[in-house]
Amino acid sequence: QVQLVESGGGLVQAGGSLDLSCVVNGAILRVYTMGWYRQAPGHQRELVAQITRGLVTSYQDSVKGRFTISRDNVQNILYLRMNSLKPEDTAVYYCSADVQELDHEGYRTYWGQGTQVTVSS
Repeated sequence: QVQLVESGGGLVQAGGSLDLSCVVNGAILRVYTMGWYRQAPGHQRELVAQITRGLVTSYQDSVKGRFTISRDNVQNILYLRMNSLKPEDTAVYYCSADVQELDHEGYRTYWGQGTQVTVSS
């Protein structure tokens, strides 16, 4: 059984910073692409940033230059550093990971439980 456990959300004023983390636990052989998604009320879930196992990153245009995604391939931890936060960044943030489990072929995408980020103006 694989679990993704997120932490680090909260309330911050516009212009402030927050750090999110996501730990992948379980019988893991390898973790491939990992990502952060967010969903605001009344909106669909959207990709914020993604990072491959080889540390290639990509970002949604609205967060480029403000957010930084990183990962620890040894401990299977995903991070998101969010700077210069704006009220429109307010959403529930979810981590995802493509995980190959022990004694399994191929991979499956797992999701974290979500963590609330609220940016006040």
